[in-house]
Amino acid sequence: MPEEEVELFLQKFTKPGDKVLDIFAGFGTTLFSSEEMGRIPYGIEFDKPKYDYIRENLSDLYKENIIHGDCQKILDYDFPVMDFLMTSPPFTRKEDIDAPLTAYESRGTYEEYLKGIFGIFRTMRTVIKPDGYLVVEVSNLKNRETQTVTTLAWDIGYQIAKSHHFLGEIIVVWSNDPIRDKDDGAYGYGYDHSYCLIYRNSLSV
Repeated sequence: MPEEEVELFLQKFTKPGDKVLDIFAGFGTTLFSSEEMGRIPYGIEFDKPKYDYIRENLSDLYKENIIHGDCQKILDYDFPVMDFLMTSPPFTRKEDIDAPLTAYESRGTYEEYLKGIFGIFRTMRTVIKPDGYLVVEVSNLKNRETQTVTTLAWDIGYQIAKSHHFLGEIIVVWSNDPIRDKDDGAYGYGYDHSYCLIYRNSLSV
């Protein structure tokens, strides 16, 4: 996620001093942008090199707020209740055999992945404050060799909507690149756009 995208949602859904969580922290864009905007960053990252990078670049005040761990075990990490979540889960196609939730270090199926996503976001009901917002950035994926499409954005969106109230989406269009467009599209997954899916943590779901 580019900084501009994260900053847009932080401005819309949070205020200075709010606690912001990214459960798939990646290279730390959500955490770094949150700190720069006066929010309190928290995150979890399974991949050790990425975790090390985030921890090294956060200020001393927040270094303990990034956890090297598994977001499926978030209740073990004793986080405070969060005001807002913004994240982008690891991507996978239906035919892939590496498990995204273990940083592709083990084998798994697409169905197991979606089941894991459902469980993770169901847990977010107790991690995010009541009526707090969640923004999840994801894309559908096209296999350029077989031309088959994995409707990842819609499949993940459906799983999250089982436990949170879906408010809608914002489509992020990525700049065109004639060289990359010949293969995977400007976004790199066969398309020139991704979706930011927006939810409210509502007990009425």
